[in-house]
Amino acid sequence: MTQPKQPAEQSIKVATDAVIFTVRRGELMALLIQMKKVPYTGKWAVPGGIIGQAETTEQAARRILTTQTGVSDAHLEQLATFDDPKRDKLGRVISVAYVALVASEKVILKTTEKYADVRWWPTSKLPALAYDHKDMVAVAVDRLRAKLEYTNVAWSLLPPQFTLTELQEIYEIILGRPVDKRNFRRRVLDLGIVVGTGTKRMGGAHRPAELYAFKRRSMEYIEVL
Repeated sequence: MTQPKQPAEQSIKVATDAVIFTVRRGELMALLIQMKKVPYTGKWAVPGGIIGQAETTEQAARRILTTQTGVSDAHLEQLATFDDPKRDKLGRVISVAYVALVASEKVILKTTEKYADVRWWPTSKLPALAYDHKDMVAVAVDRLRAKLEYTNVAWSLLPPQFTLTELQEIYEIILGRPVDKRNFRRRVLDLGIVVGTGTKRMGGAHRPAELYAFKRRSMEYIEVL
């Protein structure tokens, strides 16, 4: 059997991109940067770039998050590899994409002079995106929805202390559907993934609400829904 010929040479670059999510103002948001370079001038993109010679893709993703957006201390995990030969008009670039999750109050947005702007966008109302980033964000949303069902990943989108109502809202916003209040609360308490802090949130028009904390603020695989 004749073996396929190997290409005589390659001119392929490896990049990493990070789809950064948070929940704010009742919506799932993605953090985007606005491009300056031709031919993508004015378009938005998820933060990304070519990896350094001595970097892993994860190290590059964390560097890019900090320098391009100001995001640090985010939960980060590898998402998928995007390798369509035509995904970048400037040449052959393979992207190892990551998804990052962060509580919005921890972020002070900033970017470099290389980009025109940095901003949170609702995932339901994204602007025109460069490269294949529309598909990348869609894959990341699907991954996040799935992870909510079998992990405790919601911890990464919440402050250290929160009410059970706030936890339920995270699930409802991301899943795009209501969650039965009584069954949800019973489930998360029976699983023991959250514990009461013994304190309450005071003020406002409503009665004081008990505050909870995740027992572990690291990934735990457990069937929540």
